[in-house]
Amino acid sequence: MKKGGKMVQPGALYRDLRNKTVLVTGAGSGIGFAIASAFIANFSQVIIVGRDAARLKEAGKTLGKRAHCIAFDVTEIDRLPELVTRVKSTVGEVDVLVNNAGINMKKDVLHVTNKEFQSIIQTNQTAVFALTREILRSMFARRSGSVIMISSMASRYGIPKVISYTASKSAVEGMTRALAVECAPFGIRVNCIAPGFIKTKMSSEALENDPERKHRVLARTPMARLGEPADIAHAALFLASEQSRFVTGVVLPVDGGNSIGF
Repeated sequence: MKKGGKMVQPGALYRDLRNKTVLVTGAGSGIGFAIASAFIANFSQVIIVGRDAARLKEAGKTLGKRAHCIAFDVTEIDRLPELVTRVKSTVGEVDVLVNNAGINMKKDVLHVTNKEFQSIIQTNQTAVFALTREILRSMFARRSGSVIMISSMASRYGIPKVISYTASKSAVEGMTRALAVECAPFGIRVNCIAPGFIKTKMSSEALENDPERKHRVLARTPMARLGEPADIAHAALFLASEQSRFVTGVVLPVDGGNSIGF
């Protein structure tokens, strides 16, 4: 893209993010990949973490030399200090943590087992807390940093058949507020993004196979369309940058108005 005769890097708007070290979990595809791509466009050094080593490797190739891949399962919470050590030895201390990794399960509440419920909680809630705690150790010492959580519209209102996912994402929003208050004296901001219906491979397939549900989704979304992963990425850039330096503890819906639609 040209502007004033010069080439402009797409999304390169935040000069203060240049050379920042950003850790994004669940970054092999979808929203996580888009977030990683946006930070790289702003010349950050980005560590992408995911369980699928092959997918992560392909993502790294696409993202380029500023991307550093670490295949790791964040639900192995006792090994998270090992992950942090690997990140430090690869690119240094983390300036921005984006807790994007998460899983979902659609099932009638009476059929959800304790094991299934705990599996969702372990990934979406416990692992998020444990990794954030480990990253905060160095952020506290340096008295700077930004943590970005990824929540969901499921925490905004009741959605049937996703009880464990809803519980986990509601907890993430509560953690955001509690951490924001505790971390603020140390120069650390903690915020959260609550995506609406975003056009990823998984969501697109689900909606295309259920035309009635797709109609309901669009009917209550004032902007009358699905969001793009890039929409979440742009929100993450803002919350990580100095342009949001007086913003902490917020849960930002990025949903085309879905959560206030009628």
